[in-house]
Amino acid sequence: MEIKSKLWIEIDGEPVFGRGRRFLLEAIDKYGSINQAAKEINISYRKAWSYIKAMEERLGIVLVERHAGGRNGGGATLTNEARDFLGKYKELEEGIREIVDGRFKKIFEKA
Repeated sequence: MEIKSKLWIEIDGEPVFGRGRRFLLEAIDKYGSINQAAKEINISYRKAWSYIKAMEERLGIVLVERHAGGRNGGGATLTNEARDFLGKYKELEEGIREIVDGRFKKIFEKA
């Protein structure tokens, strides 16, 4: 038996960041493309773009730098602020997991 939990961040009751959006940013970082990242996590480009816009507006920081197409094509890269935010989120996620796992063992090992 194991415990699973979900963690997300909201601002004024609106979701800002969670696991799915983390995967989106990580895929953008990996592929250098919003379109390729969207395909990787099985969402439409339009939905990926709406997630990015919402995150940036609610957090008040630019997360993704977009590069217009041209001879070598366009692309996208994460900003330093995005990388910093991702690192903090991963640290939070790991800390929460440690707490939940410990509590789960404490409670269910008694049974």
